[in-house]
Amino acid sequence: MYNELPADEQRDVEQALLHDPELATTCADLLLAQQSLDELRTTPSARTTDTILHYSRTFPQLK
Repeated sequence: MYNELPADEQRDVEQALLHDPELATTCADLLLAQQSLDELRTTPSARTTDTILHYSRTFPQLK
């Protein structure tokens, strides 16, 4: 989660995680949340797409 930090700051974060159990727990929770979010579906289901397309074809056109 903190791989974007410069090397010296990354070492500081790692040391803080080793010596602060509350921080380590919070970080673990955040990593789990990040992993869960990464696994979420980012595209609509085929049923949703079909429903939208059907609606767009049958929607009355205003003139």
